[in-house]
Amino acid sequence: MENASLVGLSRQIVLQRKLTVIADNLANMTTAGFKREDLGSEEAFMPKSRTNLFERRDTRDSYVREKATVTDFSQGEIELTGNPFDLVIEGEGFFVVQAPEGERYARGGNFVLDSQGRLVTPDGYPVQGEGGDIVFARNEHDVAVGADGTVSSSAGEKGRLRIVNFANPGQLVKQGKNLFRSQVAPTADPDARVKQGAIERSNVSGIVEINTMIEVTRAYEQISDLIKKQSDLSSKAIERLGSLQA
Repeated sequence: MENASLVGLSRQIVLQRKLTVIADNLANMTTAGFKREDLGSEEAFMPKSRTNLFERRDTRDSYVREKATVTDFSQGEIELTGNPFDLVIEGEGFFVVQAPEGERYARGGNFVLDSQGRLVTPDGYPVQGEGGDIVFARNEHDVAVGADGTVSSSAGEKGRLRIVNFANPGQLVKQGKNLFRSQVAPTADPDARVKQGAIERSNVSGIVEINTMIEVTRAYEQISDLIKKQSDLSSKAIERLGSLQA
């Protein structure tokens, strides 16, 4: 395969992955606590011939390859709901939830009560307090969550929400729509501030994502056109060589 075609294909593969990431961002615009992602890429150089036998020296070509998916942890818009089980962390920090595979970390605070009276995520994962699950009896009412994460009800104090932070949030790995996992143990965040009756929306901007999608699509089409022209040029060269030999 010609180097020009190989370079073009490498760029198309990365652009295709970018489109997938953008589509996922757009699909989760209404997911509470969702954090948008961006695909980073880098230029890599192809090996250069070391021989000096030819008059025209080998040129150094480059191609593009996927580097990493980067998560944008900036805070999304806060929407007041009035629901006592909707919670927001103002600033940095993550709620701790207990998934079947272990602890997971979330920004989305659109919690509910399950059949056992536990405070859980929409997926049914128990939200963790400093003493474990937070559980309410059926006859409890007037649920209140203080700014420091202390949970109370008509039955008295229920415990304090476990809110943690990471020295490097960039090492968190997204799991599903809005949960994260980490191989590094988090640290407690005693300074975290919690707001009750509100949820943190996705930090995705539809206008920004659509504009980026248009730019990526145009770039993909331009490369397709270049690859086609390269292919047509090669075909004509082969036809001409064939006619000369005949």
